[in-house]
Amino acid sequence: MIIAYSGIFSPDQNNYPVICIHEKITGKQCFSCGLSHSFSLIVRGRIQEAYEWNIYGMRVFLFFLSQLILRIAFSVYYLKNASARKHLIIIDSIGSGLIFLITFWPFLENIVEAFLNQM
Repeated sequence: MIIAYSGIFSPDQNNYPVICIHEKITGKQCFSCGLSHSFSLIVRGRIQEAYEWNIYGMRVFLFFLSQLILRIAFSVYYLKNASARKHLIIIDSIGSGLIFLITFWPFLENIVEAFLNQM
């Protein structure tokens, strides 16, 4: 869905239906501001501009793309190999968890830092 969303809404027209609540409330950009623009620019092959909107856009986009590919591959393997299903689920869970942590580590650090600064 995120890839379709990125293709449908234009970075040039700035017609994204999802707005940043944090920015609306505080007037300040959050750590994930610009991801929609970044994704739309990546889909259109405008990589340098995508980095200008959010430096983490490419890594998050690649996370979603890899999850799409992995979901398809694991689903096919799961349906064809009934005896390996339990192991496949374990491998998929651990692998996806690691990919998630690698991708979103900067965001998690930012959340912890913001929380600690509030104390």
